[in-house]
Amino acid sequence: MLMPRKLKYRKVFRGVLPGNTSRGSDLAFGKYGLKAIERGRLSARQIEAARRAMTRYVKRGGEIWIRIFPHTPVTSQPAETGMGGGKGALDHFVARVRPGRILFEMDGVPEAVAKEAMRLAAHKLMVKTTFLIKDNR
Repeated sequence: MLMPRKLKYRKVFRGVLPGNTSRGSDLAFGKYGLKAIERGRLSARQIEAARRAMTRYVKRGGEIWIRIFPHTPVTSQPAETGMGGGKGALDHFVARVRPGRILFEMDGVPEAVAKEAMRLAAHKLMVKTTFLIKDNR
């Protein structure tokens, strides 16, 4: 699973990411892409599950780029813990996603195959997405 090698701060505030994405909103590597249309947090497990779904469907053909990375640590308290014990221990990592962010890109496969692979991947994610095709003008 994806996770950072080291962190500057072990625990971070939740916060809200206002507005739309300012970078990572255009297809840069592949011909097809999966773009987020709502904001949310994608865990490393969800990203890996989506990647596996796409890779399995294209039978390891073509090329897939993951355009997001889970940098943000999320903490959680153990079950049945009373109030006042402080912030919980590090549990997992998430990628914070704004609307307009490209999540995955794909190339080297027919459009129908790419669309179905991206659809399968989208079912694994917690944000609504849309399928993109690069214009060759």
